[in-house]
Amino acid sequence: MLTRKQQELLLFIHERMKESGVPPSFDEMKDALDLASKSGIHRLITALEERGFIRRLPNRARALEVIKLPEAYSPSIQPRRGFSPSVIEGSLGKPQPAAAAPKPANEDSNSSISVPVMGRIAAGVPISAIQNNTHDINVPADMLGSGEHYALEVKGDSMIEAGIFDGDTVIIRNTSTANPGDIVVALVDDEEATLKRFRRKGASIALEAANPAYETRIFGPDRVKVQGKLVGLIRRYH
Repeated sequence: MLTRKQQELLLFIHERMKESGVPPSFDEMKDALDLASKSGIHRLITALEERGFIRRLPNRARALEVIKLPEAYSPSIQPRRGFSPSVIEGSLGKPQPAAAAPKPANEDSNSSISVPVMGRIAAGVPISAIQNNTHDINVPADMLGSGEHYALEVKGDSMIEAGIFDGDTVIIRNTSTANPGDIVVALVDDEEATLKRFRRKGASIALEAANPAYETRIFGPDRVKVQGKLVGLIRRYH
């Protein structure tokens, strides 16, 4: 599956080549997708190439070939709405309703709720949003409050001083709002995903690491979307 921005770029390239036989320039792609810089287009092109949707032809400027389109493609295709965090590796899905999900391990233990592990989130340099298969984990019911939840596997060390380590699994409540100081799943430019502490700097938004080796990143408010808030953490010891 593709992220919304990846799909938009693929279809833009496809339609332009149908019209003129020539791929659009990187500047045209940037303007069409309303991105701030061409570096975002480079990342999207690389992601599409890795997934086998396009091919870059060597030794030719602006040489792109569309190999395939999304299976669900239609000229009127619309971005998916609802609970669909697009910031992670993993198939999208809904957690089971709390009333149906509790699965007591035995009569003496606390109940648990099945939550989908929806991929990997960067606690370090943001990663492009990609999607693979998912699985479920059982989470203690008292870790979850109201609302929908999902889990993400942590990659990187930018949040170690907040007690979040590479390989941990974080439990996220689906929400689009956050208070200063909350640790959130942040989607930057509809493209990059990261786990960081949410701050405000005047009218801008700051994504703050919990590791002095990483700089705080400042963005305009229209460039960052909160896609969930940390509510718990699971760690396995080997």
